[in-house]
Amino acid sequence: MAISLIDAAVAQGARQVPACSILGISVRTLQRWNNSDLEDKRKAVNKAPINRLSEEEREQVLETCNREAYRSLSPKQIVPALADNGIYLASESTFYRVLREKDLMHSRGRMAKPSQHNKPKELVADGPGQVWSWDITYLAAGIRGTFFYLYLFMGIYSRKITGWEVYEYESAELAADLLRKARLSENIPVGQELTVHSDNGGPMKGASMLAIMQKLGVVPSFSRPAVSNDNPYSESLFKTMKYTPAYPDRPFESVTVAREWINTFVRWYNGTHRHSGLKYVTPEQRHRGQDTALLEARSQLYLKARERHPERWSGDIRNWKPVSTVTLNPSSAQTNGERVKQAA
Repeated sequence: MAISLIDAAVAQGARQVPACSILGISVRTLQRWNNSDLEDKRKAVNKAPINRLSEEEREQVLETCNREAYRSLSPKQIVPALADNGIYLASESTFYRVLREKDLMHSRGRMAKPSQHNKPKELVADGPGQVWSWDITYLAAGIRGTFFYLYLFMGIYSRKITGWEVYEYESAELAADLLRKARLSENIPVGQELTVHSDNGGPMKGASMLAIMQKLGVVPSFSRPAVSNDNPYSESLFKTMKYTPAYPDRPFESVTVAREWINTFVRWYNGTHRHSGLKYVTPEQRHRGQDTALLEARSQLYLKARERHPERWSGDIRNWKPVSTVTLNPSSAQTNGERVKQAA
């Protein structure tokens, strides 16, 4: 364009030197441009990242996500499951990126977006049998407008379901009897202090329930009145149960059918389900103390994967250290992150 403009100006009587000065170039530059082929000889920039997966590896990620065993799981569940089998394909973020590029990043379950919960009194557990959470949820019955009631106790340290039963009505007496049986099944001695947290429902604060707590040395803890989200662990467990793909689409025909399905769910939840709050180990593995060795094996697997392809790792490997303590409703003055820093 500069050559054409200067040639046009010179053809109309202008001098070459002032015409070049107006465009900010010298006469020598114009001469060099006239004597060259004007081909752009700059080297092209290779923008392909060095840590990009090959097409074969990307297809393997897609094929794995679409398998029958993984199609209902998120990449955060799939990657640890593969790691437990000695397989490492890519990180969770890479799984998400590959799925997003293929327009496969849709909800892989029935759960809605999580919501934040208000936090009452802080309770901390660093081992099983210290803090339990319990609640009652409705199970739709065959007759419209009627329900069965699932009573469920869980340990917040391991998320293990420690006691459950399905009844046809709510009662403090039934809750007290279930608490006594759950304590016996977990081999918790009477002298050991156990805190049980619940909301402010009638069965939770009934005279029979409070009496058996006092007799067994159980310390009661309650949510704030009129705040339904102060018992997050039990609420989260009920949400996992009711949004799992195996949850029945139709109401339970009888209390026996409901008990059979809940029994299957409890065995799956305690022994198979990898919990996101426990670095994706099962509640029973956490309860028995097996999570330490399992997470260490995952850490070694990640180290070997980084040694094979160091260019794909921009920093340290994923933190697979076990969760030391679990807090129910941590106070606003000290978050879990601050507590971990202090412990370190």
